[in-house]
Amino acid sequence: MDFETLFKKTPVTLDEIRRRVAYALERHPLCRDVQFKVVGMPRSPKGGNWTISWQTVAPDALWEASDIVADIQDAYELVAVA
Repeated sequence: MDFETLFKKTPVTLDEIRRRVAYALERHPLCRDVQFKVVGMPRSPKGGNWTISWQTVAPDALWEASDIVADIQDAYELVAVA
């Protein structure tokens, strides 16, 4: 079995990442008022190339919001738009 293919990240645009994160946070009752900004980053050895800058997040929502974003980061990779 080819694990690289199995765990390959889906390429998406910055707008798509914003929408996916916003939708996922909106679905969680504690995270509905979280405000964030998606930030493109240089590619790291782990492969990540984007992160979230929290603008507003309640203390009781921080862990849940972080877990939601981590799951999305595991699945999606920012692609360069020409």
